[in-house]
Amino acid sequence: MIDADKLAERFAKSSYEIASVQRLVIQPKSVLRDFKTVAYGFLFTVRGEANMHVNGTAYDLQPGTVLHAAPGMMMNSRVIGESELEYYRVFYRWDESGGKSDAEACNVHFMLEPGVNPRLLELLIMLQQNAQAQGGIGKLRLKELFLSIMYQVLVSCKHRERGSSPSQRVIDEAVAYIHGHYMNPLTLDELAELHAMGPKRFSYFFHKYTGFRPIDYVIHYRMERASELLKAGDYPISDIAVSVGYANPLYFSRVFKKKFGMSPTAYKDMATKQAASD
Repeated sequence: MIDADKLAERFAKSSYEIASVQRLVIQPKSVLRDFKTVAYGFLFTVRGEANMHVNGTAYDLQPGTVLHAAPGMMMNSRVIGESELEYYRVFYRWDESGGKSDAEACNVHFMLEPGVNPRLLELLIMLQQNAQAQGGIGKLRLKELFLSIMYQVLVSCKHRERGSSPSQRVIDEAVAYIHGHYMNPLTLDELAELHAMGPKRFSYFFHKYTGFRPIDYVIHYRMERASELLKAGDYPISDIAVSVGYANPLYFSRVFKKKFGMSPTAYKDMATKQAASD
């Protein structure tokens, strides 16, 4: 069994680069025979199910599972059920200039089971979108996203290992739900009802485990996403407002200024100047 803490430490401290990121959709009943891997990589299952054998070891792929393999391994797989198999494949390379210990330690196949997490899917989509990024800043963003993905996966695995309390698991699920639906109208009553709690009890546990009241967290997360969009491209403020859940751009601007101390326009200008000077 893989130690999540040791794996996290290895990816936090070691030198490596992301070689490629691919999203694949495989048709039902498809079969892959005697495929030999050529790189280190993770397979993140998003949709569908498959039986996969790696060097003779059987793994059941389903949404929320993450499979790791190393170069030179033999793989066979079969998509089962009537659904397509959708997954993201992330290949990486170790920097062996400081020795081969990291590569040797990861020269294994294993499966992690963090469970379904909407935030993880969001990060995988962004990872693929940034896969061809050039220059130091682009590569740094790519690694940042990859590390965020590994953090989500390994923290979820640790929660499962520890047998987190039912209330903590509910709040973890609520946070994941917010990450996947922040652009929609969200209320305390709706969030509490979705997770089978009364509003007061839900608010108490949410604050206990996150440090935020539920709607405060929704606003916080929306503003973080808005700041990313302002940095990422020349999008109209009104479009950004709608994309993070605000139909009224003036109200969005007030909330954004309260969070960051400046208007979205000023923030966008500052980000543009910083990017030009890099």
